[in-house]
Amino acid sequence: MDSSQLFGIAMIAYILAAAFYLGLFLFKMERFGLIGMLLAVAGTCAQTVAIGLRWHESYQMGVGHAPLTNMYESLVFFAWCTACFYLALEYRFKTRIMGAFVMPCVAVAMAYASFADRIDSRISPLIPALQSNWLIAHVVTCFIGYAAFAVAGALGVMYLLKQSAENKPQHTNRNMTDALPSLPVIDDLTYKTIVFGFMWLSAGIITGAVWANEAWGTYWSWDPKETWSIITWFLYALTLHARFTRGWRGRRIAWLAMLGFVAVFFTYFGVNFFLSGLHSYGSA
Repeated sequence: MDSSQLFGIAMIAYILAAAFYLGLFLFKMERFGLIGMLLAVAGTCAQTVAIGLRWHESYQMGVGHAPLTNMYESLVFFAWCTACFYLALEYRFKTRIMGAFVMPCVAVAMAYASFADRIDSRISPLIPALQSNWLIAHVVTCFIGYAAFAVAGALGVMYLLKQSAENKPQHTNRNMTDALPSLPVIDDLTYKTIVFGFMWLSAGIITGAVWANEAWGTYWSWDPKETWSIITWFLYALTLHARFTRGWRGRRIAWLAMLGFVAVFFTYFGVNFFLSGLHSYGSA
């Protein structure tokens, strides 16, 4: 069995996990949530082995490097980071219903990486700019931050759904959202998740700047991805500043968490596919 087969197994496990988590949200059957969690764990384990196996396969091909260098590998790694972060959050805070909002994102990322025509899944030699010991440090820190922001965006959606249902005079949609955590709990989780992601994104930008100086002789060149990374960083910095100094909570933070993930999404996809620059090799 090679890494591509294991990635396929992980993708199927994530799709089924998302379906069962959605079943938990829609039908309030705890068994669905347990099955969804077990499938998510199984998918994460299969994907962990697949990442290690792909790394080993690259050495067998004579181009040995960490599987973090193109759009396919980074999408797979993003899905893995998001799944791991979500499972850790579920274990820590006992909020299994969050899987209905997070795992579909993981499943879509894996499915897109597997089936999109513009995604090349072949293992290729590194271009000179990527041949650095900073590769793993930069990519890992950035994608842990991205994973946290994906979960924060999902929590923002949860908050708005819960608040909308509670504000309606009729109980039309209350049954669907009753199983969601209380608004203060969702708000607190959103805030903590943003703080966690912000720290890792900051580390990613710093390691990227050091790597850029090593590869291109400058710490910052206003490349499109660098520009959008700093825009994203400032957006989350302003979100935390508003929380600390203005006391923003609830709906405002939920919207900012969702807006922040849109910025993350464009930083990752938009720059690679629509803008040319030093990071355009990510789409190869």
